[in-house]
Amino acid sequence: MMPKALDWKAAIWAGIIAGLVYVMIVMALIMMQGMSPWGPPRMMAAMVMGKGVLPAMGEPATFDMGVMMVGMMVHLVLSVILAIVLGWGISRFGLGMAAAIIVGMIFGIVVYYVDFYGFTSVFPWFAMNRSLTILFGHAMFGAVAGGVYRGIARHDAKQAGEGANSAARA
Repeated sequence: MMPKALDWKAAIWAGIIAGLVYVMIVMALIMMQGMSPWGPPRMMAAMVMGKGVLPAMGEPATFDMGVMMVGMMVHLVLSVILAIVLGWGISRFGLGMAAAIIVGMIFGIVVYYVDFYGFTSVFPWFAMNRSLTILFGHAMFGAVAGGVYRGIARHDAKQAGEGANSAARA
């Protein structure tokens, strides 16, 4: 199979959708564990707002609309960037749906280890958030991003092919 170019629209949508799915999964799992769901958005916002937005040690994270908005913006921008990288690999190697989901899951796990072990020198608060919940969320982010990218890119390719066939028949 011939490698294809990155489908930018598919990558952007894959990042947005997978980023939102990640937030929903992680916040739900954290709530089921009896913890505040506002911790992850605060952790993301702290990347640009500084660690002053993090809760004091031992205190639950509280809701703050401004912090939530900044956290979501940071998270979604990073999600789109990651989906672009993943989409490039999926396109480059011509992966089908199942392979895109599996590779995406592996990609998400690698991102977890880079984020929560590699970036702790820059963002030390990441170390306190190492957990199976966050690892699972990253794996699901990658799986969703890979599947959505492949699904949208394939759909667009089929529509483009149908359009060309219709024009040739006319």
